[in-house]
Amino acid sequence: MALMPVAEALEKVLAGVAPLPAEAAPLSEAHGRVLAADLTALRTQPPANVSAMDGFAVRGVDVASAPARLKVIGEVAAGRPFAGEVGPGEAARIFTGGELPPGADTVVIQEVTKREGDGVVVTAATSPGRNVRAQGLDFTSGETLLRKGQRLTSRSLALAAAMNHPTVPVHRRPAVAILATGDELVAPGSRVGPGQIVYSNGFALGALIRHEDAELVDLGIVGDDLDATVKAIGRARERSADVLVTAGGASVGEYDLVQQALTALGLELTFWKVALRPGKPLLHGRLAAMRVLGVPGNPVSAFVCALLFLVPLIRRLAGRTDLGPQPESAVLGRDLPANDERMDYLRATLALHDGNMVASPFPTQDSSMMAPLARADCLVIREPFAPAASAGSPCTIVKLGL
Repeated sequence: MALMPVAEALEKVLAGVAPLPAEAAPLSEAHGRVLAADLTALRTQPPANVSAMDGFAVRGVDVASAPARLKVIGEVAAGRPFAGEVGPGEAARIFTGGELPPGADTVVIQEVTKREGDGVVVTAATSPGRNVRAQGLDFTSGETLLRKGQRLTSRSLALAAAMNHPTVPVHRRPAVAILATGDELVAPGSRVGPGQIVYSNGFALGALIRHEDAELVDLGIVGDDLDATVKAIGRARERSADVLVTAGGASVGEYDLVQQALTALGLELTFWKVALRPGKPLLHGRLAAMRVLGVPGNPVSAFVCALLFLVPLIRRLAGRTDLGPQPESAVLGRDLPANDERMDYLRATLALHDGNMVASPFPTQDSSMMAPLARADCLVIREPFAPAASAGSPCTIVKLGL
């Protein structure tokens, strides 16, 4: 059976996936999430004419020429308006953010004034309207300032707060469960016996999931036992996981029980082999509303599959439109042989040379090798059946920053 191309596999993973329902999130928990509805201002900012400087609130006509002596009749601070009215020949001491009293339309900065008893002398002429932030300068009540589908940044959260919204309508965070399988797996820090390996996939996958602002449901490690695997998958459904990620056990070997367990539970299988290196034995399907992604057990394969398929799935569920890492152009730092029928994602270092990004793939690309993956700056993408390429040739990369 022909292997499914990567682009087609991604299309099937995302088919029919819509953003999750909306919920009201406190501003403190909304950073990075996507608005599920437009947000309009509940107030006008500033709500009145306010001073942009420390100085004196005056009538512009009284300071059109200098020197001008004015009587100080009161004081205005932010949050403490002056009850009186500024009349001809009068001034009110005012501080930044203070609301201009009735009658005043200008603020004279304190640097061009001199106090004399109960009065103030303005030593430099000031034009009408200076140093005043007009009512509604920033926004007005009822104005739509944040749009549905917008991802909330630190800046937009500050705006939402200024608009007087304590909560915002955002798409629910996806819940993503991870299940690792294999008798050979032991936790870090354990005594490693013959034939055993230290479990590492969950830490990389969990970090990716958290980085994408999804809720992580860690189901732990299950041995090569069909009943135990079925029960573990059942726990993911009990936790209402939107996505189940299984690591290892999805192939067709005698001890690869994940696909058997999923089938027993009613999996609607979409595919389980992709023209991808690393990551050929990638499984995708659905258990009712829960989407299932079975990544290979080899750590590099698991990471690459998660980057290419899990991250876009999480982002689509969260309402984002920037679904995955964006390819960029670079040049090769070493010769590469011709490629076969699988799309290749080669771990590589990245350096800047003569204004060009130079990507140098590691000479050994085994999918079990974690040290090169940790040192890699990018993945070099090679299309199926790409011809041999020499150092200096153009190439396409995806940067690794996670």
